[in-house]
Amino acid sequence: MSSTRNATPHVSDVTSDGAAWLASAGAYPRNTLARWEERPEVPVVLPCGSAFDVVSAPAIFGRRMLDRLWDDGPGSGPVAEFRGRMLLFAAPGTAQRLPSLLDWEEWGARGRESGRTGAVPPLLCHGVGDTVTVPAPAGPPPRSGSRWLVAPDTRRPWLPGPEILLWAAVRAARAAVRISIFPPADQDAKVYDVSRRR
Repeated sequence: MSSTRNATPHVSDVTSDGAAWLASAGAYPRNTLARWEERPEVPVVLPCGSAFDVVSAPAIFGRRMLDRLWDDGPGSGPVAEFRGRMLLFAAPGTAQRLPSLLDWEEWGARGRESGRTGAVPPLLCHGVGDTVTVPAPAGPPPRSGSRWLVAPDTRRPWLPGPEILLWAAVRAARAAVRISIFPPADQDAKVYDVSRRR
């Protein structure tokens, strides 16, 4: 991988250790690495559930989550953009646990009528049995719609778990929708000027 890069590393550059970690998710890591050596600009499909899970969010909401993770939280693991969605790489098991945490906190798609339904858009959680298209390690080919925002740079990257991503999603939703604790004004109510009391 390093032969196709300039000498200055960047947060969106996949290192050789990062490529080895990504490839470890598949059944044949050496084949994946050999394919990337031949064509480093080509994305590849990898299975989720063993090395990582992926939480896919709409691009704008995903960016808000990423901002919360970096501004107020512990940071993120690898993050990619693919066809208008943000792919947040997470600890294995996150895909199974995060939807139930969102529902339990009433932020999920199946939240109660009186809850906060709709504040967090539906997040696609990819875990065991799912695959994701991973951006090319050497930068995006023209018009691919995929790129790394935070590229893997180590063989054991830190990956957020379901609780951290729940926290980021709730914070992002709160930032996007200002919730008032006061009920809306009653338009038919009489207004009295109490400043003129004696």
